[in-house]
Amino acid sequence: MLIGGVLVKGAATMDVVNPATGMVLGVAPRASANQVEEAIASAKAALEKWSRSDLTHRRLVLRDIADVVDANASQLACLLTQEQGKPIADAMMEVRGTATFFRHVADAELVPTSLEHSGVRQVELHRRPLGVVAVIVPWNFPLLLMAFKVPGALLTGNTVVIKPAATTPLTTLMFAGLVASIVPAGVLNVITDSNDLGSILTSHPDVAKVSFTGSTATGYLVMANAAKTLKRVTLELGGNDPAIVLDDAVPADIAQGIFRAAFFNAGQACIAIKRLYIHSSIYDELCAELVRLATDVTVGDGLDSRTTMGPLQNRAQYEKVKSILADAATKGRILTGGPIEDNEGYFIRPTIVADIEEGARLVDEEQFGPALPLIRYTDLDDAIRRANASEYGLGASVWSSDVSRARDVAERLVCGSVWINQHLDLAPHIPQAGAKQSGFGVELGGEGLLEFTQIQVVNIKGDSAPRELS
Repeated sequence: MLIGGVLVKGAATMDVVNPATGMVLGVAPRASANQVEEAIASAKAALEKWSRSDLTHRRLVLRDIADVVDANASQLACLLTQEQGKPIADAMMEVRGTATFFRHVADAELVPTSLEHSGVRQVELHRRPLGVVAVIVPWNFPLLLMAFKVPGALLTGNTVVIKPAATTPLTTLMFAGLVASIVPAGVLNVITDSNDLGSILTSHPDVAKVSFTGSTATGYLVMANAAKTLKRVTLELGGNDPAIVLDDAVPADIAQGIFRAAFFNAGQACIAIKRLYIHSSIYDELCAELVRLATDVTVGDGLDSRTTMGPLQNRAQYEKVKSILADAATKGRILTGGPIEDNEGYFIRPTIVADIEEGARLVDEEQFGPALPLIRYTDLDDAIRRANASEYGLGASVWSSDVSRARDVAERLVCGSVWINQHLDLAPHIPQAGAKQSGFGVELGGEGLLEFTQIQVVNIKGDSAPRELS
């Protein structure tokens, strides 16, 4: 682990399993409560110097981090595939994306704003760092989701303690080793646990902000702990993203985009398509197109270049998805897919379920796996109502040959991001936020950057000597 600029062993160890084999891949350090305290203390000790350092210096550090990630992309991607399960090409895309996000944030501007310059007063709006930021990352995109958070925290002058998921700590630990000599001691710390030490981070009085991505259930706990000291929180939580296909859509034109958005990373993405509402006039045709795409997928070990879909990341998630599919089989019609039982890994073929509706777990819950319910509708107003009838509100999409018509539907959907004729399109300059129980706060873009800052208003009496904004 990385604590105070030094790579240290854990107080204990824990096994990390390769989900493609079900076998132990490696042994990771496991922090003690005291080591978490040490990481927070080192971040606090480094805060004064880092927060007052020149912005140009902080930009250079972020660019150096991006460079070292790119220089070691092959090793990072190989390890990511082995611990997370995703195909090696997708792992490489995640690693390269991580470097891209660091570089993008390094170019962001933090310029004070003049609110008034008159004989009465000179008022300036500044953005100051919050302090120590706890970054808690899930297992589906260990590096990329870390890069949603850490660059902005560092550029704005905060120091950071990162805690990756217990089932995917190895790539983050490799990242820690690569950046240990680049980032000043204490500015960036990485600790690993067995899902037992997060409450220390989220309730600690010396942690000013928690940036968390994960389940809504865990988000409740994070928020409750943070409330004890009124610390800032950004919560990017679960989703049950609906996609509505209008009656003028051409199934052959949209099937590939829908399939990719539903089954990317074996469906293990918060903003993947989770429910597909299809107008009855094109229902059967689109079903057939999606089944064809599903049967073309090669499920297997992500290190095999022929693999286009890897396993579920961990046994608990594998068993959950199997249970959801068992329920779906009693409430709908499975057109293709299902678990691969004669394998030690956690493999489920891309599963398409037709003739299903609300009341089935596959529709009502966030499956977070390679299974897509196809829901028939005839009345568009009814489809919009059903799409919105969820506790979640992360993302949604509308598919149509008429963009103007699709936009009208999109504006009626209650969610943080809505796409038209695409889904799961992300970029570092585009803000992402959730509605309802999909969380609150913003990640990415200028709005996401400001989440790591505190407003400070500097108000100078009018007859004082004016000065330039700095």
